[in-house]
Amino acid sequence: MPAPSEASMKEIHELIAVDTTSRDSNLALIENVVKKLDAYGISSQLIHNEEGTKANLLATIPAADGSVQGGIVLSGHTDVVPVDGQNWSSDPFDAQVRGDKLYGRGTCDMKGYLGVILAKLDQLTSAELAEPIHLALSYDEEVGCVGAVSLVQKIVDDGLAPRGAFVGEPSSMRAIRGHKSMNVFRAEFNGVAAHSSLPSEGVNAISYALRFANFVEEVSAELRTSGPRDEAFIEPTTTMNVNKFDAGIAVNTIPSEAVVYFEYRSLAVVDRDALTARFREKAAELEAEMRAQNPACSASVQQQAGAPGLDTAPGEEVVALAAACGAIATDEKVTYGTEAGLFAAAGIPTVVCGPGDIAQAHAPDEYIELEQIVACENFIDSLIAQLSS
Repeated sequence: MPAPSEASMKEIHELIAVDTTSRDSNLALIENVVKKLDAYGISSQLIHNEEGTKANLLATIPAADGSVQGGIVLSGHTDVVPVDGQNWSSDPFDAQVRGDKLYGRGTCDMKGYLGVILAKLDQLTSAELAEPIHLALSYDEEVGCVGAVSLVQKIVDDGLAPRGAFVGEPSSMRAIRGHKSMNVFRAEFNGVAAHSSLPSEGVNAISYALRFANFVEEVSAELRTSGPRDEAFIEPTTTMNVNKFDAGIAVNTIPSEAVVYFEYRSLAVVDRDALTARFREKAAELEAEMRAQNPACSASVQQQAGAPGLDTAPGEEVVALAAACGAIATDEKVTYGTEAGLFAAAGIPTVVCGPGDIAQAHAPDEYIELEQIVACENFIDSLIAQLSS
């Protein structure tokens, strides 16, 4: 089996050594990438979060004639999930080869992909490109595709108009054309506290929160049994779950606060706005009941994160380009969400294609098979050839 290049392994090792867990800053990694791009004469733009603690990076390698419009986006996120509470066999931020695998946090999701791209900067900048290649690195994908919103908007605002994008999430180098949307919510219920021996003097927030959680389960069952289906998914319907519940301070106190956290992942044909509106309407209905007992009560639903699904048509040029570069063609759709839906929603046809198996992402002893790194290297080499004049 061919081994990954020393350049790719070096870049991946350096990326993993920088802890970019989503709760922390990614600026150290981004600044390192900026230096590497500067060394090849590639200018870059940073799009910071409001606090200035994190940043997206957008850079364009122009075509041989200097043009920067059109071309292909290579996109990936820089953040990783925490290692807290996980039992690792080695330091998760010190990538190590054991057998035919490279271990470390982010090897699979998705610093392996980013490392290959950085290792190819020499070839990317020396090629006689007929169209540009755009590099788009985001922050906070792991907490709801947060950073990519402003990153994609910057691509649109700058008029770059790429004809396609590859998002390098681990897909075992399959060209994935579809995934569900991702939508995360916080439903808050504020009642009135009282001693548990005098329930008529209080308004029990837990009681109303439980009714709301039950409504989420009812909608979930409805969509599962009579909603639209897409058999290309392992779970062929829109899925929905109540995943967290915070409430109460003591067993002898009527609870004044309760919070329900829930999420749904919808098929592309589902109207997300209409579906979300059902939960807001239910919260308003419950709030009216609570306020009838005490006008100080309230109920609300806030969306904490969300990203559209992906449903790229098989006839799109970017699908054929992926195949020409060596991606494995498939009609299978994946259960996990990605930033690809944001690119697609902006009018940029997008395919998810990257090295590694999603089953290893987020797990202790996360790893990527070395042959997957080689496959990604071959993909980028072929892309450069395809886009060269």
